[in-house]
Amino acid sequence: MAKGSRYLKGARILPPPVHGGMTAAELVEHAFTAYNAARLREAARLFTRKMLADDVTVAMSLTGALTPAGYGVSCLIPLVEAGFVDWIVSTGANLYHDLHFGLGMELHHGSPHVADVELRRAGVIRIYDIFFSYQVLLDTDAFVREVIAAPEFDRPMSSAEFHHLLGRYVAERERLLGTEGRSLLAACARCGVPVYTSSPGDSSIGMNVAAMALGGSRLTIDPNLDVNETAAIVYGAKRGGGRSGVLIFGGGSPKNFVLQTEPQIQEVLGLDEKGHDYFIQVTDARPDTGGLSGATPSEAVSWGKIDPDQLPDTVVVYADSTIAMPLLVAYALAAREPRPPKRLYERRGELVERLRRDYLEGRKDGEATP
Repeated sequence: MAKGSRYLKGARILPPPVHGGMTAAELVEHAFTAYNAARLREAARLFTRKMLADDVTVAMSLTGALTPAGYGVSCLIPLVEAGFVDWIVSTGANLYHDLHFGLGMELHHGSPHVADVELRRAGVIRIYDIFFSYQVLLDTDAFVREVIAAPEFDRPMSSAEFHHLLGRYVAERERLLGTEGRSLLAACARCGVPVYTSSPGDSSIGMNVAAMALGGSRLTIDPNLDVNETAAIVYGAKRGGGRSGVLIFGGGSPKNFVLQTEPQIQEVLGLDEKGHDYFIQVTDARPDTGGLSGATPSEAVSWGKIDPDQLPDTVVVYADSTIAMPLLVAYALAAREPRPPKRLYERRGELVERLRRDYLEGRKDGEATP
């Protein structure tokens, strides 16, 4: 009876021996056979076979100290330049530490076991096993303040516009220093990828913006613009006959900010929608503690964040992002040709206008209903 069971229709587990000539993509495809290794393979297949279709708009969220570890250079910039990511929500810290690379500053391998009191006396900053001089912070802060003193920054704007303008300055500094290809913000500015942060004041970039306000700067990051722009991106993708996918590294506020676009469309604006079509998350957070970082795709369905009809196209990989990300990126770059960039940064105005028009039309129709 068991031999013919429908539960035994899956592929047989009989992988080839691992050998030294295997590529990272081949390793994932052939040796990642079960447990979270298999979930990573599922994520890689979902990403490359469905999410990277031309009609899918891909959002990526980033938490954890990824850019100071070099993941902006090694993984995130290649994803952006290949057209595999269309818009980003990141912690401000990742974007701040990204600046060090574009500005030619040095970060070093270190040990997590060195006494931090000793490091403090030596003027060395530690992010677990990453070391860099305290002067790196001071010089980066000075660069940010010098840039945002320019007249084009002296007004309220969305975080996407702020990061785009900042990224252009970093790109120019890269050109002068010969450090092209090191800054994620610079790459996103070149490729028209809007970059948002859900907590603008919660980073050294935000701290410098606040400091400039004490001297009379009118620069503010308007969260209303961010909420409406991100919702408009997803709404425009779906109303244009396309689909929406989310690629989440970690959790926290950026994860929610990416996913809340659907409740904003459905619950708040009252527009007909069903949720994101594809969902991949790499996390080390458990769901049973009640935190958003560990919340599952099925739970997100109850909020309208994920289309319930698309639950088979959702994967959660319980793993460290610093391990999973390079493998996923290597797999994607080996499996897919680059996509033409959607350049959503330049389209923000038209997308928000479409959202506004449909929202106001819906309100008018609702008021006319007896």
